[in-house]
Amino acid sequence: MSSIKVNQISKRFGNQQAVDRVSFEVEPGEIFGLLGPNGAGKTTSIRIILDIFKPDSGEVEILGGKMTDEKKNQIGYLPEERGLYQDITLEVCLNYLARLKGLKPAEAAARVEQMMKRFDLYDHRKKKVKELSKGMQQKAQLIITLVHDPQLVIIDEPFSALDPVNTQMVKDLLREERDKGKTIVMCTHQMHQVEELCDRLVLINHGKVMLYGKLSDIRRQYSGQEVIVHPLNELPAQIPGVSRIDRDNSGYILHLADQTTPQAILKNLVEQGIPLERFEVALPTLDEIFIQVVTSRGEVS
Repeated sequence: MSSIKVNQISKRFGNQQAVDRVSFEVEPGEIFGLLGPNGAGKTTSIRIILDIFKPDSGEVEILGGKMTDEKKNQIGYLPEERGLYQDITLEVCLNYLARLKGLKPAEAAARVEQMMKRFDLYDHRKKKVKELSKGMQQKAQLIITLVHDPQLVIIDEPFSALDPVNTQMVKDLLREERDKGKTIVMCTHQMHQVEELCDRLVLINHGKVMLYGKLSDIRRQYSGQEVIVHPLNELPAQIPGVSRIDRDNSGYILHLADQTTPQAILKNLVEQGIPLERFEVALPTLDEIFIQVVTSRGEVS
């Protein structure tokens, strides 16, 4: 059973088609990337999933069926905009918001204390929220997102304002939640974080799905005519089927001529008796794929 099933949802605001027949599924126990440039339709899609907006057409299933009040208590949502009360102490704010998630006072206090200690916020619990740094406030919002032990977590730019140490801590935490069987949907512009954390993703642009599937499959789909070679000795100046050779740190990037396959190049090098330490097809980064898809099918907004 999919945790989220989005089937052909569309939403228009006036003359703007914010979401146009978007479909994808998110499975339990995975970190799923929901990507797209600003104004692509990501936030509208999330709000439809969360039953904040009603779609003009199409359907959404959450945790096996229609959204209910009971299911809303099984969802943790971290919006990009901060929503903390600024003029009360961190401890009071977190306890209050945890109780709004359905936790009883004692349980809320215990979980908030535990998570403040994990997020290195316990020593700041008596400070007003407005006195905290942006990174501390981001960690506080993550606590509220996770404090009620939700089955489904939707997080928008989770690493915003976090330093490398706290970024790693959040990544470790997300992996822990995934390993418990939780479903995590991550929206971010940081493609390297998606490459590190997500197995599958959907890329939306101008309200339409442009890419959907396993990251490894998408990278292979967009691989070009280049291979990376690390020989133990120098390469010959010319190789049949190679149009250009560039140096790459300790190795080479071979640009293949049209109709030439990586397998043919490998066969040629082996037949020449050139010992190789490494030979691989050069796969594009998600950043490169993102730019290629977005710029080829409409300007980034």
